[in-house]
Amino acid sequence: MSTENEGTEVPPAPSAPPVPVDSPAASPQPSSAPQGGATTPPPPSTPPRVPGTPPQGPAAGPQSGEAAAGAAAPSGAAAGPAPHGSTASPVDGSWPPPAPPAMPASGGGWGAGYQQPAPARPSGRRGGLIAAVIVAALFAGGLGGGIGYTLAKNDDTGSTTVSVSDNGASQVKRDPNSIAGVAARALPSTVTIEAQGSNGRGGTGTGFVFDTQGHIITNNHVVADAVDGGRLTATFPDGKKYAAEVVGHAQGYDVAVIKLKDAPSSQLKPLPLGDSDKVAVGDQTIAIGAPFGLSNTVTTGIISAKNRPVASSDGSGESRASYMSALQTDASINPGNSGGPLLDARGAVIGINSAIQSANNGGFGSSGQSGSIGLGFAIPINQAKYVAQQLIQTGQPVYAKIGASVSLEETSSGAQITDQGVDGSDAVEPGGPADKAGLEPGDVITKLDDTVIDSGPTLIGEIWTHKPGDKVKITYKRDGVEHTTEVTLGSRVGDSD
Repeated sequence: MSTENEGTEVPPAPSAPPVPVDSPAASPQPSSAPQGGATTPPPPSTPPRVPGTPPQGPAAGPQSGEAAAGAAAPSGAAAGPAPHGSTASPVDGSWPPPAPPAMPASGGGWGAGYQQPAPARPSGRRGGLIAAVIVAALFAGGLGGGIGYTLAKNDDTGSTTVSVSDNGASQVKRDPNSIAGVAARALPSTVTIEAQGSNGRGGTGTGFVFDTQGHIITNNHVVADAVDGGRLTATFPDGKKYAAEVVGHAQGYDVAVIKLKDAPSSQLKPLPLGDSDKVAVGDQTIAIGAPFGLSNTVTTGIISAKNRPVASSDGSGESRASYMSALQTDASINPGNSGGPLLDARGAVIGINSAIQSANNGGFGSSGQSGSIGLGFAIPINQAKYVAQQLIQTGQPVYAKIGASVSLEETSSGAQITDQGVDGSDAVEPGGPADKAGLEPGDVITKLDDTVIDSGPTLIGEIWTHKPGDKVKITYKRDGVEHTTEVTLGSRVGDSD
C-alpha cells in the first residue's frame, strides 16, 4: 500500500490493505487484405451527389482502445507496507521498532504488504506541461466555440437553438448539503503544504485548519524533511501563502501539527470534526488535497472498510513504520493528498488521508510514483484529534503500550510475544502491563476486546487507537489453550526512548 505516505516496505500483515497508471492506446486493427487469386468486383456505381445533400452509405470512424491503468504512500505520499520478517516490535513501548524493509508505495497491506507513500515531489516540469496542456485545451475549446457560433449565425436553413432561461439569476443555486456545497465550505480551510529540508529534499502535501490559533493538521511524512532546519509554507486556495513551523510530530501515528506565522486568526475557519467511531461502511466520503501538485482537488467515494490494519513508511533507508487502524475509502487519493481531510456527507472531518494501496512495485520515493486504484486509507479523526492535542500541549506524542515485544512476521494466527525484546531486552517488561496481566513470552494474542488480531502490526495499530490507562480484554493462546486477561494500558512519551 502506498501511503500518501508513499514509500518503504513494511512487513505485511494478514489483512491486506496501499502507483500512477499508464493507459496505452490500443493498437489499430490491421485491415484485412484481399485473398490472393480472388477477383474483386468493381464497386457499384453511385449516382452523383446533389449539392447540399449528405453522402449516402454507412461510414465507420476509427475506434481507439483504452488500456486499464495500474499509492498511497503518504498523500504528500502514500501508505506503506507492513513489516516483514521475524523482527520483534516493542508493543511494550520501546522505540523504534526494527525498521521494516522498504516496500513500494503500491505494495500490499498486512498480508499483502502495505507501503507508505513518500511526500509528493513538487510538480516541476510536469506541472508546467500539465498547465500547458490545459491552456491549450481551453484555447481549442474557445476556438471551436467561436467557429460554431459563426456557423450558426450564418446558417440560413431556419434551424434554431433553445437556451434555458435563468430568470434573471446570475448563479446556479446549489443545495448546501450537496458535494458542491460541502466542497465550497471546506476548500477555504485546506492548505497545500510545501516542505523542504536543509539538504534540498522536499515534497508537497495537504493540511487543514485545526483552530483559530493557526494550527494545521497534516501527516508526519509530509513535513518530515523540514523538521530540522527546513522550510515550510502553507498556501490557501485564495493564493495567500504563509510561512509555518512544526509544533510537534508523531512518527508512529504519522500525524503532525504545524503553525502558521503571521496568519490573521479572524480569517481562519477550522473544519468541523466528526466522530470516526460512528462511521459506517457505505457512508459517502469527500477527499480534498493536492494530488501530484494539483491543489484544491476534490474527489468522492464511500467508506469501503473500517479498522483496516495499515503500516506505512516514507521510503527512506532508515524509515520506521507508522501504524494505523484505518478507514478505507475508494475516493481517489494520490501523492499530494497526504494530510488532507476526508469528509463525510455533511462536511465534517472523519479522517486524515495518509496512504494508498498500489498495484505495482514502484513506490513513492522511488523512480516511479503510484496512483489511485481505489484503495485509500485515512487515520480516523478521533485518534488524530487526540494526538494533535498532545502535540500542541507538549510537542511530544503519547502512545499506549502493553509492555511486550511481538513478532512482525507475516502470519494469520495472531501476534506472538517474542522470546527476547529489542536489543536483548526482556520480551515482557518486568512490572509492565502485560507482566501484571500474566502474559509470557510465546503467548499468541488473538483478540483485543472484540477485534481479531492476526499479526503483530495489527495489534500495535489497535493498541494505539486507545489511550494510556484504558482497560482492554486480551484473548491469547498458550500451548494451544485459549485464555483471556484484562490489561490496563501503560504509556510511552515520544517516538524514541
